Amino acid sequence: MIIVPLKEGENIEKALKKFKRKYEKTGVVKELRRRQEFRKPSVVKRAQKLHAVYVQAMHRSEEA
Repeated sequence: MIIVPLKEGENIEKALKKFKRKYEKTGVVKELRRRQEFRKPSVVKRAQKLHAVYVQAMHRSEEA
């Protein structure tokens, strides 16, 4: 359960912003979207490898 303590006289929009930030950090929505469709483990590994190659290329281009 997410608790957002309010200070006296604090704006409700500010409190909502804090709540949304905390909610995003928990990763509930991300996990829900990930579970909506099944992806084969081989497909997941391939995507991870492609991402790693991309990141490495980005780091190399920054060094040059």
